[in-house]
Amino acid sequence: MCYPTPSELALAARALADEHPGPVRLRRAGTSRGGRPLWLLCVEPSGRPRGAGVLVVAGAHANEPVGGATALALARRVLHEPALRAGRGWYFLLCADPDGAALHRTPRPRSLLDYHRNFFRPPGPEQPEWAPSLLPPDRLPPETLALTALIDELRPALQVSLHGTDLGGSWVQLTRDIPGLAEPFAKSAAELRIPVETGASDAAGWPSPGPGIFVMPQAGADPNGAFHPEDTRLSTWYHAHRYAGTTAIVEVPMWASDLVDDPAPHPDPRGALRILAGRLAADAALVARVRERSAGAWEPAADPGPAPGPYAGAGSDAGSGAGSDAEAAALLRAVDWTLALIPRITVEWTGAGAPAEATAAAISSIDAFARRLSLRAAAMLLRVLRAQGHPAAPGLDRLVTGWCEEFAARFRARRIPVATQVEHQSRTVLATYERLVAEGLDGARGPDRLGEPDGTVSA
Repeated sequence: MCYPTPSELALAARALADEHPGPVRLRRAGTSRGGRPLWLLCVEPSGRPRGAGVLVVAGAHANEPVGGATALALARRVLHEPALRAGRGWYFLLCADPDGAALHRTPRPRSLLDYHRNFFRPPGPEQPEWAPSLLPPDRLPPETLALTALIDELRPALQVSLHGTDLGGSWVQLTRDIPGLAEPFAKSAAELRIPVETGASDAAGWPSPGPGIFVMPQAGADPNGAFHPEDTRLSTWYHAHRYAGTTAIVEVPMWASDLVDDPAPHPDPRGALRILAGRLAADAALVARVRERSAGAWEPAADPGPAPGPYAGAGSDAGSGAGSDAEAAALLRAVDWTLALIPRITVEWTGAGAPAEATAAAISSIDAFARRLSLRAAAMLLRVLRAQGHPAAPGLDRLVTGWCEEFAARFRARRIPVATQVEHQSRTVLATYERLVAEGLDGARGPDRLGEPDGTVSA
């Protein structure tokens, strides 16, 4: 099994809708900056509507392709288990960023190096879920506007965003606590031999009601961890709160490492963070020097704006490299964004606010986070230089290769089959929904609470 492309997802969804024309519909929920469709697969409620539905968002991060496969698997399961859709619809946004997905081209990566050969992750302002925390409302990209319009229309009791990580473990982030979720989540992870990431760097300092379960900051709390410039409370994850909804972000790894599930206290967290900060700064400086030497060709616009779009005409579902000006500009914007984050991160890791106590798992998660930042910047820059035939490309290629090998060796990485990733993510989504309903947090208020989508179109 490999990761499906947006086109493959649309074809599979259309086939499902054709096979089940009553309960299943496929509609176009919007259009990307590059002119690609945003497809919504709708599995309508069985019986009389009696509560708010579920919105599942896949592909919000271009480099995390498992979500589309999980969305399709969930749609099929919901369709064939009437109890799951009794009175409630399930709606699947198959790929929230198809332009980004067209630039990240690793459908079946055999190694971390293979994964990074055609890596792409857009800068924060170009990511559909994060854009509202970084841009004013009049500059939001169409993908973000389409997603928030769906939330306004559907008013979901539960929004689930499907994410993945290159190497580490699995964890869940919630905008509100869902009691009892930790047990089925941990059970699934154990059965499938996926470590639970108990100290996820994405959720540093957030409340954790159970291993691998993290609750995001609420009003009046510090919105940021030590690693992100975004305010989570302004993301599309919190948009569902306007309708008493809850959002869950479900992360699964492509490669697993048991180091992120080690609860033992770390002997010297501050000392470890100083070492990691020093290494991150040094690695970033290596990439920055190559970036400076290669400046001049295919430079990104200083302010691409929300339209007509930085990806117009860029790429397709297949291919490699950075063979157009639009592709190279998108890659270089992402390189520059990533490098610009690093000085702030190293300052926080070495400042007075650095934690005096932490688990070995938390430090390992931060170690992995630091490695992937500089590696991602180098990998995306390499794509541009290779396409140019730039003389710096071979040296940067050796650097990327070495960093990938060191990353895998340090964390004793073991590959998680795509089918296993999908199974764990699906189980976690269903457990989240079931616990939400069991706790009476599903907002069941009759048919007026559930928006009825229309405008079905053919793929």
